[in-house]
Amino acid sequence: MNIKDLILLVKKKINKNILIESIRIEDKSFLHKNHVGNDNNKYHLKLVIKSNELKKMKKIESTRKIYLILEKEMKKYIHSIQILII
Repeated sequence: MNIKDLILLVKKKINKNILIESIRIEDKSFLHKNHVGNDNNKYHLKLVIKSNELKKMKKIESTRKIYLILEKEMKKYIHSIQILII
């Protein structure tokens, strides 16, 4: 899967499962290119999500919810994910 398709899929799944005001997803894979064990078929993403629903939750709960929503993508296409809830 290419990065553009992955970003669209992640946005769609999050929008479907969480009440959000906005979402921005950045590809941060370039920061990890020379790291040992880097897999060019898996991406490093940064999610910036504006959501009152997530803001009301504890950080661990909101992170767990996002990980569950993206479980399949985390296994196949995402090496790491940074989540910022605003």
